[in-house]
Amino acid sequence: MNMKRVVLAGGSGFIGQALAKVLLVRGYEVVVLTRSPRKRTGFSEVEWDGTHLGEWIQFLNGAEAIVNLTGRNVNCPHTPENIQEILESRVNSVRAIALSFIHVKTPPRVWVQASAVGFYGDTKDRLCDESSPAGNDALAGVCKLWEDAFNSADTPKTRRAALRIGFVLGRNGGALPVLSKLTKWFLGGSAGNGKQFISWIHIADLTRMLLDIIERENLSGTFNAVGLNPETNRFFMRELRHALRRPWSPPVPEFAVRLGARWMGSEPSLALASQCCAPIRFLEAGFEFQFQKLRPALENLCRG
Repeated sequence: MNMKRVVLAGGSGFIGQALAKVLLVRGYEVVVLTRSPRKRTGFSEVEWDGTHLGEWIQFLNGAEAIVNLTGRNVNCPHTPENIQEILESRVNSVRAIALSFIHVKTPPRVWVQASAVGFYGDTKDRLCDESSPAGNDALAGVCKLWEDAFNSADTPKTRRAALRIGFVLGRNGGALPVLSKLTKWFLGGSAGNGKQFISWIHIADLTRMLLDIIERENLSGTFNAVGLNPETNRFFMRELRHALRRPWSPPVPEFAVRLGARWMGSEPSLALASQCCAPIRFLEAGFEFQFQKLRPALENLCRG
């Protein structure tokens, strides 16, 4: 019996590699589309540039799913030039996948598209669900155009779902390794006033969400891929210090966060903006979280 194939566009990153492992355990054939293919054990890597059609489209023919995780890392200064590159890397990949459907006899049964909770902008302490409006900052504008490109794609034979992904906690990528290193150096204080919310999710729960979207025929539309309990930056850093067995650290004033971000080649708003989001549609679909609380999630990753 032939294995069902799942194609991961931009799947060589942190989330893609975690999802690939879960899919392999579930018995799927996994094909990763990447700019720099390497020989891997268990799945294939195929070259694509995220913009143009190529030989990669043959792997979409008859595929169970295409999961698009492509996009330039937002952890950079948000200059107009960088924002444009961040936008183009996302929108171009969506358009390339949509165009590829015209060239395959049997398009993928489901298209899962990454988006981000940055869609809502700086929410302060306002709780956002999937019906909340887009924000008005630069990253919110990127997410809006990103989702517009996805929603306007003409794919009548393919079920589609977009996941607005939050602050993903994992050992092998994302911001947690950097924050853990700073905390181990006794620099684990809150950023700014520490009141900004973090809509976190453990990588294990995120991969299960992605798997649910692939396998459950009744799931389509837009979903917040976040955990049950968004926490303030102050609380998050306190729990991280607890997980790493480090003492209290003084908060980092906003001006110092901005200076430090510039020195590290990052963007201060990534640490200072608030995103307070709820996974309402996943809860309505009966999704059960493995990690509901922040402390066990951090202890699992920092001590496990």
